[in-house]
Order: sequence, then structure tokens, then C-alpha cells
Amino acid sequence: MYRLLLVGFCRTVSRHFMTMTAATTTKIPQIGDKPIQLYSLATPNGQKIGIALEEFGLEYDAHLIDISQDIQYEDWFKKINPNSKIPVLVDRQPIGNDKQPITIFESGAILIYLADKTGKFLAPIGTRQRYETIEWLMWQMSGVGPMFGQANHFHRAAKEDIAYAKKRYLDEAKRLLKVLDTQLATTNSFTSGNDYTIADMAIFPWVQFFIKNYKDKLDENAYPNIEKWLKLIGDRPQVQKGLKVCSKND
Repeated sequence: MYRLLLVGFCRTVSRHFMTMTAATTTKIPQIGDKPIQLYSLATPNGQKIGIALEEFGLEYDAHLIDISQDIQYEDWFKKINPNSKIPVLVDRQPIGNDKQPITIFESGAILIYLADKTGKFLAPIGTRQRYETIEWLMWQMSGVGPMFGQANHFHRAAKEDIAYAKKRYLDEAKRLLKVLDTQLATTNSFTSGNDYTIADMAIFPWVQFFIKNYKDKLDENAYPNIEKWLKLIGDRPQVQKGLKVCSKND
């Protein structure tokens, strides 16, 4: 009888200890002292916001989210982005009358928010330039990001070698590069006109990544205007610093 009581007691203590351990190891977001908290990784999608924060000159803490370790699927992260994707930005000093912290996911939404917060790199509401910038930002979000991403996946990460998928996405990536090159030939400067904007910040990391990693699959000298544009933007100190934000190599 005493043995049964002892076993029961030990089981109770063990369950209680395991419950306490689970409670004390529940993960919560890392939080720094700066007004803005960035949860990201230095992929082309994440680099957009690293570049933007440097260009806008805002104070922020950067927290690396290692998506290869599935951090984005943890409960604490899904509370700030139910879609489990980087980047996510939390602003504890938001614009407007509502002074409660605001959490924003989707890189395009973050870029528009930061531009409105600072009054930089996006023309005012009601101007033609604003909407031309936003349309090229949406072009990146709906075309360049998904298509370049799929091309990269099927050429480098897919477990099966699917020739159709590799050709389909590479051809679409080439088409999108030609669209951009033609637009840059028209503006002779930046993507949406004479001014450097959030559209350039969004497009640059993807195009730089793709041309660097797939140069052998692209037609030589096919995108002369993109080459000039890449150098123009890539020479900016803020861009160089922003590309390294949340890098696993730093």
C-alpha cells in the first residue's frame, strides 16, 4: 500500500513539474528599448524593411527570425502574424491619435506605413506620383516576389527536378526583369519616376538577388538599365547597412 501511495505521489509531482516547466519555457517575443521592433530575416523580403528603416532614419531593434528552424510557426509569432511570415514590425510610437502599439505584417503594408509616418519616399495622398509608386510596389508584391521566389525554389530547393516548373518560373522572371528594364529606360532614374521611393526599396533586394544568383541563366547585357539602377541604389550607405539587418552571418 505504501508503495502504491509513493508511486502515486511521484507521478503527481512529475506531472506538476512538467506543467511548471512548460509554463516557464513558453516563448515570448524579444523586445528591445527602441520605439520600433522588427522581427525579420535577411531574405529579399526581409531586406526591404531593413533598408527602409535605415533610409527613414528610425530607431529600431532587430530580432532575427530563423525560418529554417520554423520559428515563424511558434505560437508567440503567430500572435503578431497569423500568416507565419516575415517581416513583422511593431511600432510603440504609432502615428495618429491612437497611442497603443501597432503591429503590421506584409512588407508592402509596412513600407506604406513607414512612409506615411515619416513623410518620406512616398508622395502625399491625391498626387499622381503617390499612386504610380504604389502601383510599382504592388507589382513587386504580386509579381516579382512570388515569381522569383518560385523560380528559386524549383531551381535550388525542390526535392524533385521538375523541368516544366523550372522553365515556367524562370521565363516569368525574365519577363518581369524586361518589364522593369523598360520602365527604367522610360524614367532614366528610379522605378516610378525621378524620385527614389519605397517601390525601389521593395524591388531592389529581389532583383539584386536574382541577377546575382541566376546570371548564367539570363541573356547577357539584356537588362542595361537594371544594371545602372542596381549600382545607383546599391551604392547608398543606408541600403548597404539595411541589407545586413537580421542576417545570420553577422
